[in-house]
Amino acid sequence: MTNPQQNNVDLDEVAKFEALASRWWDTENEFKPLHDINPLRTNYINERSEGLQGKKVIDIGCGGGILSEAMAKLGADVKGIDMGEAPLAVAKLHLTESKLNIDYEKITAEEIAQREAGQYDVVTCLEMLEHVPDPASVINACMALVKPGGHVFFSTINRNPKAYLFAIIGAEYILKMLPKGTHDYAKFIQPAELNNYARQAGDEVTHMTGMTYNPLSKVYKLNDKDVSVNYLMHTQKIKV
Repeated sequence: MTNPQQNNVDLDEVAKFEALASRWWDTENEFKPLHDINPLRTNYINERSEGLQGKKVIDIGCGGGILSEAMAKLGADVKGIDMGEAPLAVAKLHLTESKLNIDYEKITAEEIAQREAGQYDVVTCLEMLEHVPDPASVINACMALVKPGGHVFFSTINRNPKAYLFAIIGAEYILKMLPKGTHDYAKFIQPAELNNYARQAGDEVTHMTGMTYNPLSKVYKLNDKDVSVNYLMHTQKIKV
């Protein structure tokens, strides 16, 4: 019998990252952009959550563990979940090198939200919403997982002509920073849409910033004034 909590999984999307799993920690191949932006997004999460030290954190769609490990290094008690067996195997293997203590599990956000509701200080869901059939369902699960007043962070890609040009044509076909077919433009999410999803789930949107890339200097930066392509959103669960 099919578990209804696993319906919000696109197996084709999972397969894309399964095929690339062995290269997750290779900083010069397909995952180089993730490694490049990781310090930016980790610092953003650390600052906006008033410090990760000692906080209980769950990383939704953790993949090979790049963000999970960065947060653990800042003193967070981290759990990472994903639906890809190969990326999770890589994440667990990398712990033998990093010597960090992270709990990884293959499970959906919706399933773990039923089991561990209200147990986390911080929930992160980065570069994941654009790869699932129903992003609102994942956002609802994130809200269920976090404690009242706790912090929830999302990142995704805006849906507009510039985002199509930069995130697909530029990144996948011209600069070849990502494998062709990594993204589906129809699944990109506009900030107003993500804002509405979050508010409907019981989160208060407190801040949003863009992640911009200069192809000449090859440098990523956070820019509050430019959310036209990649962007991060910080929300907090409303206290009842």
